[in-house]
Amino acid sequence: MAETQEFAVGDRVRVTALPAYVKTAEPMPMLRPPNVIHLGEEGIVIDRRPGGFWGVRFSRGMFLMDSQYIEAVAE
Repeated sequence: MAETQEFAVGDRVRVTALPAYVKTAEPMPMLRPPNVIHLGEEGIVIDRRPGGFWGVRFSRGMFLMDSQYIEAVAE
């Protein structure tokens, strides 16, 4: 079983792998193709969601990311 990383709200994170699709972090979430974000893109953790997901704000919007696809950016 993969180890789940913990982040704090406000942490800067980087995309390390692209999922098959990404889910928007809106009241009515929508599935989007993974090309709305790119490998190595950095975002800010906005909140923690149920199911091990993190709400992360990227340049093209806020998306729900599983911790296996992101890593903390060293300051």
